[in-house]
This record gives sequence, C-alpha cells and structure tokens, in this order.
Amino acid sequence: MPSSPFITRSTSVSAIMFKVLLALVPGIALYVWFYGPAILVSLALASVTALATEAVMLKLRNRPIKPFLSDNSALLTAWLLALSIPPLAPWWLVVVGTMFAISIAKHLYGGLGSNPFNPAMIGYAVLIISFPLHMTHWLSPLGLGQAEIGFADQLRYIFSGALPPGLTLDAVTMATPLDTLKTQLHMNRPMQEITAMPIYGHLAGHGSEMVAVGFLLGSVYLFANRIITWHQPVAFLGTLFLTAEIFHMVDSGHYATPMFHWFSGAAMLGAFFILTDPITSPTTPKGKLIFAAGAGFLTYIIRVFGGFPDGVAFATLLMNICVPLIDAYTQPKVFGHKAGKK
Repeated sequence: MPSSPFITRSTSVSAIMFKVLLALVPGIALYVWFYGPAILVSLALASVTALATEAVMLKLRNRPIKPFLSDNSALLTAWLLALSIPPLAPWWLVVVGTMFAISIAKHLYGGLGSNPFNPAMIGYAVLIISFPLHMTHWLSPLGLGQAEIGFADQLRYIFSGALPPGLTLDAVTMATPLDTLKTQLHMNRPMQEITAMPIYGHLAGHGSEMVAVGFLLGSVYLFANRIITWHQPVAFLGTLFLTAEIFHMVDSGHYATPMFHWFSGAAMLGAFFILTDPITSPTTPKGKLIFAAGAGFLTYIIRVFGGFPDGVAFATLLMNICVPLIDAYTQPKVFGHKAGKK
C-alpha cells in the first residue's frame, strides 16, 4: 500500500500542450506515408505564423511574451488547423487561417483560457467559407492519383502555384472520401458500387482511414498521461456510431456504415484532440457527455444532409455556443444545500 502524502506536483500548461502535440505525431507520420511530405510544409507555415501572431498580440496587449509564447498553445492551434486543410493549400491560405485563429478567435476574447470557441475550428470555418475552391484540392493518396509530384514540385506549387508542365491540379488531387460519397449518391449510384471505387479502403478512404488510426493510437498516449478523460471521445464516437447505424439499418444502399463515419474525415481528430479542449468544453462530466453527444449528432447531420463534406468543425463550434448553458444546468448541487431553500 502506498503511504501519504498523496499530493502530486501540478502539470504545467506547456507540458500538457506538448504531450498533445506528441500524441499527434503518429497521425502525422501516417499522413506523410500515404500522401507525401507536403503536410509538413503546412505544419511549419502554421507554426511560424502562430508564434509570430501570438507574439504580436501579446505585445499589443502589454502581456509578457516569453511565458505565453512557450506554453505551446499557439503551436497546438496551428497543428490542428494545418491538419484540417489540404496539404497543397497555397502558403497564404495557411497564414491567413492561422492569423485569424490566433488574433481573433483567441486574443480578441482575452487569450488562453478566455476564448469561448475552438480557435483552430474558427480558422477552418473562415477558410472553407471564404475560399471553398482552395479547400477542396486534397492530394490523392500515393499510387491512386492520375499523376504524382515530388516534394520539390509540391513546394513550388505551395509557394508559387506552378505545377510541372503538362500537369493540372485535378491530376494530382481528388475529392475526399466523404465528398466523393456524397457526390456519387446524388448521382443515384448504389452504396456498394461507390465503396468499390479505388479511393476506398477497408473501413473508409484509402490512406485517410490509416491517418485516423494514427490519431486513435495517439489518444492512447493522452489517456495514459491523463491529459483527457473518456467522456467526450466516448460520447462523440458513440453518438456518431448510433446515428449512422440507425440510418444504415433503414437504408443500407444510401447511408454509409458507422465504421465509415468513424474513420472518415476528422472524426478521430475531433474526438480526441478538438472536443477535449478544456477551455471550450464543459467542466462537468455530465456536461462533457452532452456536449460531445451533440457534436456527434451534428457531425452526422452536416455530413449527410449539409452542404459541407465534413461536419466536425461546425458541429464543434455550434456546441461551443451551448457550453455556458450546459455548464449552468449540469453543475452539482452545493453540499448541504436543500432544493427550494435559499
């Protein structure tokens, strides 16, 4: 039996954020393996922009720069945003989205701990609404596209918009598995025929399903270090699974399986890295369950019936709005307080 004292040293914000960044590495590594190293350029651009914007905003707010700049929160926002947008996105798109996320979505509300909305998801929402065409050019998984370009050509396109002679952007990019599914269903093609297309793998999209597995593996590290709790991931994935299963049972020829929705898009990234943000999610266990369940349901509705191929970002932001209300109605009663008495 361990003996007292049972007081443990508190973990700093920078240490927590650094561990979350480490947990993203398996997913990033698989991203590079299946799609090439272009995503590393986006991550680097977003990181530099986030740190520079953070420093400028801290200076304008007369706050000490070094302590806040080293807490790794800006880097985490940068990485989550970079992983949510196409890796061949032009450099200015990454810069604009990251600057907006840090300056407006974070510091306009008072900085870390005061922002009601997830900054990375705000940055994503601004980009996909303002520049929808640029946000649809996703790299084809290696071996599946009409043509492939090396890292040097990827760099040239990101910074100058130029591709090798004879190549078009459509030859090296394709729609995401979620977007392809929605488009093909609108053409009245049966589900079985759609999922037999080369873009699809065993569970969802070829390559993208393995990236999702990478984020799932990273979550094990977060749980082992008690960075996150089970509430948001279980409620989000459980609700997404249940909703998808109900529709799939009603019409399996038109609605994808629950596993497809689990391993498509940003479901795993959202479950373990976005919805678990302690600042923009409820503080009570019951509140976390309600918050994440709502996000899971909205994600499915937006994916299947909405105008965007994925719904994690918008579902997160919509539930962020509800956090104060959820917290107000899920706070435990004060010890010794009797209902009806003041």
